[in-house]
Amino acid sequence: MHLFNFALMLMASSLHATQLNSLNYLTEEYPPYNYTLESKPSGISVKLLVAATELANSPIELSDIRFQPWARAYRSALVREDTVLFSTTRTDLREHLFQWVGPIIETRVVILAKRTSHIVISSPMELAQYRIGVIRDDVGEQILSQLGVPRNSLQESSHAKTLAKQIQKGRIDLWAYEERVARWWIKEAGYNPDDYEAVYVLEQGELYYAFNINANKELVAALQKAIDELKYEVNSDGVTYYEQILGEY
Repeated sequence: MHLFNFALMLMASSLHATQLNSLNYLTEEYPPYNYTLESKPSGISVKLLVAATELANSPIELSDIRFQPWARAYRSALVREDTVLFSTTRTDLREHLFQWVGPIIETRVVILAKRTSHIVISSPMELAQYRIGVIRDDVGEQILSQLGVPRNSLQESSHAKTLAKQIQKGRIDLWAYEERVARWWIKEAGYNPDDYEAVYVLEQGELYYAFNINANKELVAALQKAIDELKYEVNSDGVTYYEQILGEY
């Protein structure tokens, strides 16, 4: 029995992904970076990922990308070895939790408020007096926790559109989220994004593909190499494929 168990362990250790197209790719509705359009994955990070895996001779299909609520996808990427999570803000808190490929694009995590509320935030300590909407395990929630904002000031949700409706209806005072994505969801919910303003900047950084910390390092390097080529090698028109993708959004 011991020999049999040992053989099973050896077999399991040999089943780890050795190709980019055998990894699990998890994402969320986070437009314009990753979202579903006509029931198919789309967005800046999706198009860049598909093109990079093609260049690395290990192409993935759009059907290989699975959408999940952020908290579930984030925790899966932490514990499942052959998993890639995107788009993920690279922060000091997360730095040693994942292997990073990118950057995909610059990002800004802010505190949004209705312009008519006339809320002014000068320091993180002032946030505690407000009801702040957050996505569970999102970078906004993590930064607020690091800053010492009490948990009872945070109102968690798994869906950004829900928070867009809540801030419009006054059920929360503020929303901690990536600025472009928050404005997209406000518009998607039927409201005017121009009615909102960023009253505090929590983080300015970059979005990445986050590989599980134990994922095959050769695959991490292969995807990074391919993305670098797409970002820096120009075509006959003098632009890169990466610039073409950004131009679409």
